[in-house]
Amino acid sequence: MSTLALLVVITGILFLGAIGYPIDRHPRLAKPLGACGTWAAALTATVALVVALR
Repeated sequence: MSTLALLVVITGILFLGAIGYPIDRHPRLAKPLGACGTWAAALTATVALVVALR
């Protein structure tokens, strides 16, 4: 596995955990579509940054 792919996978898992924790602790924040959109946007931004710096 290349370093770039490993970085993207690890970052994606960290973002998913960072978004999932407050949703788990505060059920009123549980807006699944918003959480998925936030995670997808953060992952896309991370991939774009890694590709731009590469």
